[in-house]
Amino acid sequence: MFKYQILVEYEGTNFRGWQVQKKGKTIQGLIQEKISNLLKEKIVLIGSGRTDTGVHAIEQSAHFECKNEIKQFDRFLKSMNHFLNNNGVAILKIRKRNKYFHARFSAKLRIYKYIIINRLSRPVLNRNRGWHVMKKLDPFIMKKGAKKLIGTKDFSTFRASSCRAKSPIKTMKLIKIRSYQNKIEIEFRSQSFLQQQVRSMVGCLKYLGENKWSLKKFQNVIKSKKRILCAPPAPPEGLFLVRIIY
Repeated sequence: MFKYQILVEYEGTNFRGWQVQKKGKTIQGLIQEKISNLLKEKIVLIGSGRTDTGVHAIEQSAHFECKNEIKQFDRFLKSMNHFLNNNGVAILKIRKRNKYFHARFSAKLRIYKYIIINRLSRPVLNRNRGWHVMKKLDPFIMKKGAKKLIGTKDFSTFRASSCRAKSPIKTMKLIKIRSYQNKIEIEFRSQSFLQQQVRSMVGCLKYLGENKWSLKKFQNVIKSKKRILCAPPAPPEGLFLVRIIY
């Protein structure tokens, strides 16, 4: 058997997320089907992790195994993208991997970013590619709040009730907030995340930025470990999986 890693870009608006579902179109399901047809054998595609409905990827990582060796990578990419591009999906790169590589379990770092479009006018060009917030946010106080989230902590406050992770304890290595041209971009780096963790943290940072919460209230919500005290999660359209580092 041969093992290959693919890097995938997708616009998640019209999908039910990455992972195959009983109903609805998914990115994993679509790519799996097209690779199986191209290679004329049943392929199982394993992603680095699931992304929710409406979430985008700049560079998702996945792997698959097949019986026959793929010798012409350029031809493979052209053939696959011919079928995928109209669906808002593109395979950016394919590379051969050894038997020990696993798209999910070999990952050392996952990078996400969240984009807030902070202006009165509703976005047209970036529709479905950012969270439109009309009330002016304070990036300075949001940066102060972000520092409180860095390190190894119990992130139960930001965990979806359907999360299957064994432990709520995660290590947040970096949160970087950048403000420019009516946009606030928040980057998150960790080896792994809980389900809805990033969107829940963004929702709380937004409450902080619009002065709905004080910094002390924000800290108390983190320490409470109670999901019920969390702000509503930010919508999925502002979230992008940027890169997986191995």
